Amino acid sequence: MQQPSGLRSPAAYFERVDTKRFRATEHVGGGWNPAEQHVAPAFGLLAHAVEADRDARRSDGLRLARLSYDILGIIPIDVVDIEVAVLRPGRTIELVEARLSHAGRVALILRAWLMQEYDTAAFAGTSLPRIAPPDQMEPWEPGSLWPGGFVRSVDVRRAQIEPGRASYWLRTAVALIGGEQVSATARALGMLDISNGITPRATPEAVAFPNLDLTAHLFAPPSGEWLGLDTTVSFGAGGFGLTHSIIHDSGGPIGAVSQCLTVRPRV
Repeated sequence: MQQPSGLRSPAAYFERVDTKRFRATEHVGGGWNPAEQHVAPAFGLLAHAVEADRDARRSDGLRLARLSYDILGIIPIDVVDIEVAVLRPGRTIELVEARLSHAGRVALILRAWLMQEYDTAAFAGTSLPRIAPPDQMEPWEPGSLWPGGFVRSVDVRRAQIEPGRASYWLRTAVALIGGEQVSATARALGMLDISNGITPRATPEAVAFPNLDLTAHLFAPPSGEWLGLDTTVSFGAGGFGLTHSIIHDSGGPIGAVSQCLTVRPRV
């Protein structure tokens, strides 16, 4: 996933402090509270940490296939610490855990399955429908609905069907880590969590619906300037919700992502 052309000069969501510490910038400001981090860039940071740890340990480039994040608490816009551990080593498959902490408190946990690639081009395909390309969708400004630096750093093209149902494309000119190259997968993971706010069923003034987690499954790596999502948001009658999206790149569907929501009326 390349840096987009034609957008404002790239800044960065994080600046490296040392091998395990990163300083968040104003571009990570959250939608529920602009003084706290939006977790989307932090998700990308943890994905990058897992890949960097992999590359330091082995040379075969196992690919991220499933990434399951749990959100344990809020994250101030400050310096965070990253720790990575291999839970299940293996020659062709391994399970790796990454933790993001602030001031000694763990705020995010990622468990990622990494898998060896095989040549299955002869069998490749999916029945998941494609979405319209970005040039066939209208620009939409998420800052019209949400505060915070993160939503203002993302360029969106959206085809809204109804509240809680839309397809759209995302791109950002903001680097994940200042002065460092990251993979297309890490860049994509750094945007995926915005899916809970692009087509809400109700306004954030009427109801709060933050997500507790995010789990992404990828059957192909992302590529290209834009990341596409085909999203459905569902609220149950008892305060539970689900945001589910099919992930796309320019070649079509490449995976799926789900978020568990806690739905709380404000009045």
